[in-house]
Amino acid sequence: MTLRLYNTLTRKKENFQPLKGNEVRMYSCGPTVYSYAHIGNFRAYVFMDTLRRVLKMNGYTLKHVMNITDVGHLESDADEGEDKMEKAARKENKNPYEIAAFYTDIFFRDMGRLNIERPEIIAKATEHIADMLDFVKKLMENGYAYETSKGIYFDISKLDHYPVLSNRNLEEQIAGARVEVDEEKRNPYDFALWIKAPKNHIMKWDSPWGLSYPGWHLECSAMGRKYLGDEFDIHTGGVDHIPTHHENEIAQSKGCTGKIPAKFWMHVEFLQVDGGKMSKSLGNTYTLDVLQEKHIEPLAYKLFCYTAHYRTKLNFTFESAISSQKALNRLRESYLLHSQGKEKVKEEEIEQYKQKFIEAVNDDLNMPLAMGIVWEVARQKQKSEQFANLLLEFDKVLGLDLEKAKQYLEQQEKEKLELPAEIIELVEKRKKAREKKDWAESDRIREELQQRGYGLKDTKDGMEIELLQKKENEG
Repeated sequence: MTLRLYNTLTRKKENFQPLKGNEVRMYSCGPTVYSYAHIGNFRAYVFMDTLRRVLKMNGYTLKHVMNITDVGHLESDADEGEDKMEKAARKENKNPYEIAAFYTDIFFRDMGRLNIERPEIIAKATEHIADMLDFVKKLMENGYAYETSKGIYFDISKLDHYPVLSNRNLEEQIAGARVEVDEEKRNPYDFALWIKAPKNHIMKWDSPWGLSYPGWHLECSAMGRKYLGDEFDIHTGGVDHIPTHHENEIAQSKGCTGKIPAKFWMHVEFLQVDGGKMSKSLGNTYTLDVLQEKHIEPLAYKLFCYTAHYRTKLNFTFESAISSQKALNRLRESYLLHSQGKEKVKEEEIEQYKQKFIEAVNDDLNMPLAMGIVWEVARQKQKSEQFANLLLEFDKVLGLDLEKAKQYLEQQEKEKLELPAEIIELVEKRKKAREKKDWAESDRIREELQQRGYGLKDTKDGMEIELLQKKENEG
């Protein structure tokens, strides 16, 4: 069955076929490890995971590279501001290498909690300085780069066409409307390949141009070329990478090899929060830990991501996330019921569901449609082990760890029982007050629970209790 993927480069869905044999060579833009990754960041990695799983479902093997940016990502894409690693190091009173190691470990811990497959090759920027230097030297030899007092810059006027991904006017390409013109640049849109380090800069390396460090765009081009060659199959990232980072990756690669590095460029849309932008200033850059404080599992967030196509914006609310948690539990319960079922189902029916699912995911990863088929199977009145096995087949793409459904449900019950004894006692008192229709006492107990940090919600299934998120910097 044909796999069709949307290609940002051509702005259309295309049939996918690897450039060489049966192996898919893929590069994904990874995290800049200066802080905790939030759920908006992880939408991109859930998408990356789904793509990996769909490619494997289609019988392909993978050589997949993901970078870890632990140097060179400046605050602005216009080559301005501090290196994010150095800024975080100063803020936390640590050296940048300690910052990178800590947040890299946290990132991979969270990937594990989301059951996201780890790419075959993890490439840290600081471990590939020599490769980046060779790349810059090649650009200099080919006449695509030049030196200024600030660093080595790429000369976009040498290209036949720029930009090629974003389809924007060049006047709109500059990052930030009020960027000061650098008189040393040949063109205001030229970007930094290699940056000369100030004396107080910690992360710097010897180079033909003195102590310096790499530009962010350069890192991905050099590491992609080292592991995947001059041309490879797929490059993934967020839509925010389109206008600058990926555009400049393409420019650099054309200057070095004469080729656009990836055949397919795939981009995932933004996650919004409560209908608006996610940002630190708004205090809504939620992490997986914040979700878990509200009894929302990472895998419930993963399931939530499947409610929208990866190329459309997805709006996060805690209400929708709680609904996804309940849906995940229902799916687990359905799987367990089917796994104990003895009824027989015609193989043709199983095959029809399987083909519908494959058609959905092979149509540019249409996960909302695929989930509709999953639920159709899960809700079957006939309880059959065949349906349970089919759900496990689907889960090879979903990555919801359905095989361990029983453990997850038991763990939730255990956590419910781990409420402090005095809290359980208050909940029981409130139940009795409600049975007696003593609403005043019921409200008083609710307020006391809130003061102790617990929220109550009355539902048709009874009372739900949750640990309220503590507010930081109160007062």
